[in-house]
Amino acid sequence: MEPIESSPPIKSNGRRILPAQAFLDSANVVMTSVRLRKSQQAYVQGDPAASVMYIHEGKIKLSVVNEFGKEAIVAILGPDDFFGEACLAGQSVRMGTATALIPTIVSVIQKREMMRAIHSENTFPDHFMSYLLSRKIRTEEDLIDHLFNSSEKRLARALLLLTGYGQQEPPQETLPKISQETLAEMVGTTRSRISFFMNKFRKKGYIAFKGGLRIKPSLLNVLLHE
Repeated sequence: MEPIESSPPIKSNGRRILPAQAFLDSANVVMTSVRLRKSQQAYVQGDPAASVMYIHEGKIKLSVVNEFGKEAIVAILGPDDFFGEACLAGQSVRMGTATALIPTIVSVIQKREMMRAIHSENTFPDHFMSYLLSRKIRTEEDLIDHLFNSSEKRLARALLLLTGYGQQEPPQETLPKISQETLAEMVGTTRSRISFFMNKFRKKGYIAFKGGLRIKPSLLNVLLHE
């Protein structure tokens, strides 16, 4: 990972101050900012779990690989998300791999420093707990989505989540290039099915491929209709 000499600005692309950044600042958390290239790994499954990471900008893919080499995507995270926090609960090694989907800036917070902030008397512990609960809810929603929704609906939801729909205002309309193989892993289907649904969405005017992958709010119709 490439260290950044000075901390990145709190504002990202002209948007409001990221809430977690403000709380990290209020607790005087010592952290090292690093820049990840596209496809660069922040850590690898089996590495020592000694730090928590916070995303300033970009996107991180969390994945796990089983003993037969099959990879499964656990989550796609974006700005204001933490990852690697399982070390705070006693995890000694990383149970998965964290990879940058696009150029990404993260802050690395050592476990001891994060524990100090959590036990501080300011408002950071409440904020971090709120974040963990929201991640738990999102994980449960992902599980329900995989159990009960069709592949088409799962793809529509994955694309909307990648834009930050329901998490940031306004959502990101144009997504960076993301492979159909990655989308297939996220959705739990084949690349050919992803290609079929993407073409279907394009014909209906829900997405466009000009200047990148553009996601239109009308894609929500796929989730609302039976």
